[in-house]
Amino acid sequence: MGVWRATAVRGPRRRAVCGALALAAVLGGGTYAGGEFFGGSPSAVASSHRSLTERAEIADKVDLPWPGEGQTSIAVDGLGSLGSKGGATPVPIASVTKVMTAHVILKEHPLKDGEEGPRIDVDPPAAQESKSLSESTVPLREGQRFTQRQLLELLMLPSGNNAARLLARWDSGSEGKFVEKMNRAARHLGMAHTTYTGASGFEESTRSTADDQLRLAQAAMEQPALRSIVALRETTVPGIPGTVTNTNDLLDRAGVVGLKTGSTTPAGGNLMWAARVRAGGEQRLVLGVTLAQRANTTPTEGLSAALDRSGRLIEALRTQLPAAFDGEKSGDRRGARSGEGRGERTGDTDGGEGAGS
Repeated sequence: MGVWRATAVRGPRRRAVCGALALAAVLGGGTYAGGEFFGGSPSAVASSHRSLTERAEIADKVDLPWPGEGQTSIAVDGLGSLGSKGGATPVPIASVTKVMTAHVILKEHPLKDGEEGPRIDVDPPAAQESKSLSESTVPLREGQRFTQRQLLELLMLPSGNNAARLLARWDSGSEGKFVEKMNRAARHLGMAHTTYTGASGFEESTRSTADDQLRLAQAAMEQPALRSIVALRETTVPGIPGTVTNTNDLLDRAGVVGLKTGSTTPAGGNLMWAARVRAGGEQRLVLGVTLAQRANTTPTEGLSAALDRSGRLIEALRTQLPAAFDGEKSGDRRGARSGEGRGERTGDTDGGEGAGS
């Protein structure tokens, strides 16, 4: 089952209409935490109580500032796809990979929200990798013990590559065997253009598409423990000095509830994001994936661009979705917002994952 992909030549209104119709038509109904996001399979974007035509009409009123490079895909709870841009060629996704790592860990070792889970010993490789100057790590010492939830926080907030590999070894005995589980999970979710080659995303050979990663975002947000972790702006973990800060600066904005950053020089800046927008009389979850922003520059420059451009998309959705659900047109604001999104500036948002992750 494929995901509809937009082409750049038809314009944003055509993308929104076709995206809502095609995805809703092929992907069945279901629920997301009391909403209507997921379909009959974990990767599906659901139908709502509205007809396909009604949902397409709503989507047609939303004209977004799509980034002028890379790939982007967006879907809304109870509405479906708002379209995607950038094609289906797999690209490096850097630490966005860690969403699949966390997803598999929690499928194998479920945690209720608030549970800590078993304690896990820091092994020699994880401690040695803490000293790396070439990738994003967290300061782990051999013999330390952390709960499963604490290691997931160290995985998802500061983007610790050594935490990713430690969790993989704990689950499967080796990172290689864990990667096999990651690829099986991807196939189960219908991620036909995705290949995982490591648990951290540091390897350029781990590649995916925005459409595929949107499927994963939908499945990941079904897991209460993961939802609560990715919404944390910061935390403290006993045994780790200071405050552990999330690399996702967009969490400082109203309504943003996750998900995961990723940046390396080959991958550029990447962001899987989640936000809640009030529209149609209720809070709706909006999920998006922005990949390959300012690729082949620096991790800091790439991530700054991904955060800035994703932030503009979220702000446009906060403005336009309520009007769209109320049956109003966005008017002249739509063209202005679309024009803003086509520039090459990266904005003033600071971000980065050190030497990459």
